[in-house]
Parts: sequence; structure tokens; C-alpha cells
Amino acid sequence: MTVDGDRRTMLIALLGAASISFSPVLYIYSDTNPSTGAFFRMLYALPFLALLAYLVRQSDTRSSKTRWLAFGAGLLLAPDMLVYHSAMIFIGVGIATLIGNSQVIIVTLASWKLFGEKPNPAILISLPIVMIGLALISGIFDSNPYGEDPVKGVIFGIMGAFFYSFFLIVFRHANKELAPVSSVQFDATAGAALGLLILGFLPLSRAAIEPLDIQPTWPGHGWLILLALLCQVAGWLAIAHALPRLPAAHTSFAILLQPVLTLIWGYLILHEDGHSQNQLLGIFLVLIAITSVTLYGSATTSDESTK
Repeated sequence: MTVDGDRRTMLIALLGAASISFSPVLYIYSDTNPSTGAFFRMLYALPFLALLAYLVRQSDTRSSKTRWLAFGAGLLLAPDMLVYHSAMIFIGVGIATLIGNSQVIIVTLASWKLFGEKPNPAILISLPIVMIGLALISGIFDSNPYGEDPVKGVIFGIMGAFFYSFFLIVFRHANKELAPVSSVQFDATAGAALGLLILGFLPLSRAAIEPLDIQPTWPGHGWLILLALLCQVAGWLAIAHALPRLPAAHTSFAILLQPVLTLIWGYLILHEDGHSQNQLLGIFLVLIAITSVTLYGSATTSDESTK
């Protein structure tokens, strides 16, 4: 790739990350419960992804098995979206997004166990730092911590990170044939929509999370449509297109931009500024740990020293 081409691709990746960073803000503006917001952001994205997938159908040579694998990855994304949106309510969009991005540590450890990809020592150093940071963020050391229920927010955030890790591992193997990204994303989004529809009506889900409200309201669903177009479609397609074409260092920077920007939007737009000193320290520790793993914790296999 030429220098100009690399710069254009990096710009696409940064624009995609910036677009996705607004998704928690748009969700909060929708004033919907987690089940409803998570489901409809997927549902509203499907027609646009379907159109894009139709336009490139001749280039999609995947087998039916691979397509079902992408759909299955979407089913794993469903519980992640549900608990992630719940965590936003409990502890704020910035912290919820930051905890969710700790999946980079879980994916690295899982790849080590499942695929023999030996992690960089940075991952082993970062794990206890993240655990300390999460304990501080939960507010258990504070008399009046920030958040509606910070302990529950941290728990839901960790659950989201695990589900997101499983999704990424499966999704990684769902596009080995390098099909058009819009086609693969359509399959995964359809799986996520179905999974969220089922979870939204399960009695077990209603015990902890409000049930899915299928009655559209205005302007709440207007914000969800904007979220679907800006983030679920445009943002993710931009990132999916750009990242495989970028050097590893550039890829890592683009990935890190999204949670950092979401923290900023939470402070500037949603006025999430009442964190205790312990919680701020916890945010700093988790951010440093995720940054170190993203930049320096790439896994390697015995026959592959670089990615």
C-alpha cells in the first residue's frame, strides 16, 4: 500500500472509531431500556446491511457453513449488547465502554488456551492491574460512588467483555474467506437481532433487566435509527474495511480511539463528572492496562511471529 493509500485507510478507520464512540450517547438520548435499545439498533441496521450485501452478492463466495458461523457469532453478540447497555445505565457510558474494551485481555488469554498463541508478558502484567481498577471503579471503597449501581455496572460490564470476547473469536473464523464485510456483518447483525429478541422476552432476563418494548416511540426511536445508521452500519463497515489493510501499530491506535472518545463524550455531553477519586484512579488503571495490551500484547504462534 502506498503512503497516500495508507493515510486514507487510516482516516477511514479513525472516522469509523469516532462514529462508533457516539453510540452510547445516542442510546442514552433514546431513553429506552437496555433490551429495547440493543434490539432496535440491530433491527434498524438490517435493511441497510441487506441492501449492501445484495449489491456485492456476486463477490460473496462463502459456504453456507461459514455464513451460519457468522450468524452464530451474532447470537453471541446478543447477550453482550444486552448487558453492555445495562452497564451504561448502572455506571455511565464512559466506564461501561472502557470495561467492555477489556475484552482485548480476555481474547488474548483465550487465544493462548485455544489456539496456542503465546501472549506477550504485557498481558500477564495487565491482568491484575485491571482487576484492581475494576474494584476501585465499583465504588466498594467509597461511601458515595458515582453511578446508579456501580457494583452491578462493573459486573455487567465484565459479563459484556466476556461475551464480546467469545463473539470476536467466533467472528474471526467466520470470514476466513475474506467475503465483503457488508455481507458478513449482515449475517452477524441478523443473529444478534434474533438473540436479542429472544432474550428480551425470557422470564430470566426480566428478573434482572426490563423486558423488550416492541412499541416504537418518538423521538426515542429516531435516535436509535441514527445510532443504527451512523454506528452499526457506517462506523463498523469503515473499521471492518480499514483494519485488515493497516499496519499493526495503526490498527491498535484506531481501536483505542473509540473508548477514549466515549469517555470524553460522557464527560462533555452527558456530564458524567461525579466520579470519586478512587473511581478515577480505577479508570486510569484500566485504561493504561488496555492500552499496554493493545499496543504491546499481541499474541504469536510457533509459526507466526507477527500479525
